[in-house]
Amino acid sequence: MKLIDTHNHLYLEDFDPEQDQLVTAAKKSGIDTLLLPNVDTTTIGRMHDLCDRYPDFTYPMMGLHPTSVNEHYAKNLKETESWLGKRAYCGIGEIGIDLYWDKTYLKEQKEVFEEQLKWSIDLNLPVAIHTRDAYPEVFNSLYKVGADTLTGVFHSFTGNEAELEEIKKLKNFKIGINGVITFKNSKLSEIIRQTDIRKIVLETDAPYLAPVPYRGRRNEPAYIWKTAEKVALTYGLTLEETVETTRINALKLFKIENKPIS
Repeated sequence: MKLIDTHNHLYLEDFDPEQDQLVTAAKKSGIDTLLLPNVDTTTIGRMHDLCDRYPDFTYPMMGLHPTSVNEHYAKNLKETESWLGKRAYCGIGEIGIDLYWDKTYLKEQKEVFEEQLKWSIDLNLPVAIHTRDAYPEVFNSLYKVGADTLTGVFHSFTGNEAELEEIKKLKNFKIGINGVITFKNSKLSEIIRQTDIRKIVLETDAPYLAPVPYRGRRNEPAYIWKTAEKVALTYGLTLEETVETTRINALKLFKIENKPIS
């Protein structure tokens, strides 16, 4: 039983100097794949360094995070794009629109998001979408660029029933579930039960959103098993069935061909 963490930021300074130790712990727990979405131009080198140390375990994505969109967005976007021809990536991410913290650069966020969606179409890569207080804006951009052509995942899904229904209309998109589903007051179990588990992939978003009983601590790759257990309970499946199904979902979405199905 091998589990895939489809969204992890193990390369960040939050984990210094424990990356190697945490990779070992993740492998011992039964994880065999970490997908690493980039944040911005300052994190590219760290992400690549970790992926170069563990080439059959860590797989990078390239993208510019919406909360990193500022007055220098055009320069940063160009630098981000320049890496796409230099090495292989499993996706375009982490990209999207975030209106929770600041709406100052909404226009620029939309522009950056839509440009990166076009990269994903050109390169036939899935997108890892970050959306916070911005589902209408994200859906508008997806349909504007070409929802039927795009593939990807709504990372860290915490939407409501109506937002889930909109995602279900996007046949080529999955829903990323992390530790939020284990939180005491979360309604996420009831909401995602309204869709098929073949729509679900598992993630940590480490170092953020650690599941219960680790909530409030720095999230780590091995903690994903608590999320997997809750998803299994949500769908009335065994842990083995849940891990295998979500694994197949992830392998197909991110086109990772050198990994066994189970």
